[in-house]
Amino acid sequence: MKRYARIIQYLKDYKGKLVLYIICTLLATLFSLIALGFLSPFMEVIFKGDSTSSNGAIDSTAVTSILKVYLNRQIAAHGKIYVLGLICLFIVIATVLKNFFLYISYYISSPIRSAIITRLRGELYNKILLLPVGYFTEQRKGDVISRMTNDVNEIEVSIVSTLEGLIKDPLTIIGYLLYLVYLSPTLSLFLLVLLPLTGFIIGRISRNLKKQSHSAALLLGDSLSILDETLTGLRVIKAFIAEKILLKKYYEINENLFHVRRKMHARRDLASPLTELLGVIVLSIILYFGGRLALSDLGGGLAPGDMITYIAAFGLLINPAKNLSTAFFNIQRGSAAIQRIEEILQVPVTIEDSLQAKRLVSFEKSIEFKNVSFAYEGIIVLDNINLKIEKGKMIALVGSSGAGKSTLADLIPRFHDITKGEVLIDGINIKEYSLNSVREQMGIVTQEPILFNDSIANNIALGCPAANIAEIEQAAKVANAHHFIMQKDENYQTNIGDRGNKLSGGEKQRLTIARAVLKNPPILILDEATSSLDTESERLVQDAINKMMQNRTSIVIAHRLSTVRHADEIIVLQKGKIVERGTHEELIQHDGFYKKLVSMQEVT
Repeated sequence: MKRYARIIQYLKDYKGKLVLYIICTLLATLFSLIALGFLSPFMEVIFKGDSTSSNGAIDSTAVTSILKVYLNRQIAAHGKIYVLGLICLFIVIATVLKNFFLYISYYISSPIRSAIITRLRGELYNKILLLPVGYFTEQRKGDVISRMTNDVNEIEVSIVSTLEGLIKDPLTIIGYLLYLVYLSPTLSLFLLVLLPLTGFIIGRISRNLKKQSHSAALLLGDSLSILDETLTGLRVIKAFIAEKILLKKYYEINENLFHVRRKMHARRDLASPLTELLGVIVLSIILYFGGRLALSDLGGGLAPGDMITYIAAFGLLINPAKNLSTAFFNIQRGSAAIQRIEEILQVPVTIEDSLQAKRLVSFEKSIEFKNVSFAYEGIIVLDNINLKIEKGKMIALVGSSGAGKSTLADLIPRFHDITKGEVLIDGINIKEYSLNSVREQMGIVTQEPILFNDSIANNIALGCPAANIAEIEQAAKVANAHHFIMQKDENYQTNIGDRGNKLSGGEKQRLTIARAVLKNPPILILDEATSSLDTESERLVQDAINKMMQNRTSIVIAHRLSTVRHADEIIVLQKGKIVERGTHEELIQHDGFYKKLVSMQEVT
């Protein structure tokens, strides 16, 4: 049951409604039994005329006999036709009440099912937002999307939708079983042997469903990953005529998914017909032995009318038993989906506020790295970094690819937590501040512009949703973006498409700069913001960056060294260590690694 602990925890919030649901289900079962209970006296009274022996002894169970006596009196007073109408009226009333309470139970349970899935999706998305950036470097995007969509849907279909069945059907089955024992304890002994045997057979067949469901979920995640890579890299795929390679790869996964799902559905679809077959076998056994009891003096005097009622009640028992076995199969199938979702929900959030976290109201003095080291999965990325960035200064991080430049910059907004050492802001360890207050002081422009499928205005105002259009326009002007925005059909309300694909590279980058300008942070982190642009776009973007950096503390990760020649200090990283530092002129005179990088780019 630990696997379903989260679902059960959600259900606890609806205890009152669940109690009402159970009451309505019990009442529906009760009125169903009442309608069924009129069969025996109907048979006995209508066809025999008198259900009591000549000496007045009661020949059946007490309640049924009392009802028969009452109907005999009505026959004597009004005739059989009147009693026939009376029985039919009672059956109709009982059936109306049964279905009324059944509807109320559905009316109560349906919002609970929807609320559970809504809450599960919300918690999963919230956890994705809380997890550190490093977690997703090891995860395939398609697999995460598969868990968020397919696995949640699987839980909705296979578990949550059967929750009401797991309450209603067992209650119904128990109600009918008690009634069967009430009618004939002797005959019901067969059920104590046959029903567990039936359950054992069904359980054996459903054993592999969880494993197959897990395999299907993994394959679906792989197919979604290929789809995401295809949509992202479609130009490259076409340029290198790689369609057949991707198609073959996708077909193989899709074919494997087909075979796994076919086996899984074959087992699941076996539940209902198998239960019905086993139920008919059990019914046939009961018919044989029950018939013997009715035709003989065995079994405590089981009357023919009671025998027919017993068979009818058992027949009605088969349908909820079928539903329960199908629900059992579905739960086995859905347990794999729960496990995959729990793998995300149970991941510890390693970067979070301390209990005594205080707010960083403003950035006043400096950012300092003291003996900072950072390792990821045992691999040292940064080694003993010592660096102080004074307020208002521009610091450039340069070095070959993989030197640790981006990782060093990511430590400032705490996208990662250091392995050892300290990162200080105004002399206080960054971990003593709340995450939000630290990130409020920073604006980030990345190498790849990150934009959303929304309007230009909403993308610029991402960090300042309360900004008015005048403030948005002013930020766009600083970023050299206002001119091209006004040329769009709907100006600032123009939708830029998925990932901003309706814009050029330079336009996208200028929007990200406008977003940072509008936030107006005292600290800027620029991660190779112009490296992928053409000459004209680079000039416009660089001009926007220069205006944005005025009177701010800037950490610039540079690929094109010409953009950081005027930095207050250039930090040269190599294999996670600072190998050189100084101004452009000082490093050129030093004739070291930096000069080599400059020479390679033919910068004078």
